[in-house]
Amino acid sequence: MTGASSGFSRYSPQLEAKKAKNLINQKGSIPGTLFDVMRALDGASTEQVERSKTIFFPGDPAERVYLIRRGAVRLSRVYESGEEITVALLRENSLFGVLSLLTGHRADRFYHAVAFTRVEMITAPAASVLQAIEEDARVGLLLLQGLSSRILQTETMIETLTHRDMSSRLVSFLLVLCRDFGMPGEKGITIDLKLSHQSIAEAIGSTRVTITRLLGELRNSGLVTIERKKITVLDPVALAKRFN
Repeated sequence: MTGASSGFSRYSPQLEAKKAKNLINQKGSIPGTLFDVMRALDGASTEQVERSKTIFFPGDPAERVYLIRRGAVRLSRVYESGEEITVALLRENSLFGVLSLLTGHRADRFYHAVAFTRVEMITAPAASVLQAIEEDARVGLLLLQGLSSRILQTETMIETLTHRDMSSRLVSFLLVLCRDFGMPGEKGITIDLKLSHQSIAEAIGSTRVTITRLLGELRNSGLVTIERKKITVLDPVALAKRFN
């Protein structure tokens, strides 16, 4: 199985990478952020993926590591029954696709990675990342920090999906989105993602019809507003208490 290419574009940020490499050579130290490190690696590039397009499928060769620069990525596990369960909804600064770094040899992808929104990422060959870690332990520390954030997001999503009642599951998911993608305003916290009812349903293992009904109930209760596919949670505390 091979990755989808529709809606996918790639270009090499040669100028930025050259500047980062010069910084390493001149100062004898790594740049200060994981973005700087990733873009300075041999074979690094910036990739853009349109919303709902696949980044990689389960079974694809795990040859590259990804760092989200803008947007959100949904990681899910596909089971033999055909059921697909979300394991993480990754935001900016999240690292993923690290399986080959953990195994130390060629491996196949375990998850299905899809652009939840339009995404811009910095990506580099796993071999280049491993070489950078061997040459400077500080690179490994930066990667570990990025991976720790990913683990936390996975744990949060698992907690969300443990709710058997779909109303509670939806509320928990909205609160996670408020935390990770929320923009505080006068009316409440607006989730800075354009969310269709179908995309929410897929993320939490529900149906579009059910999500439409539940969101309607939340809106009628004065807990959320929806405008141009952006959800505003008017009072997160009240929302949490109602379905606690």
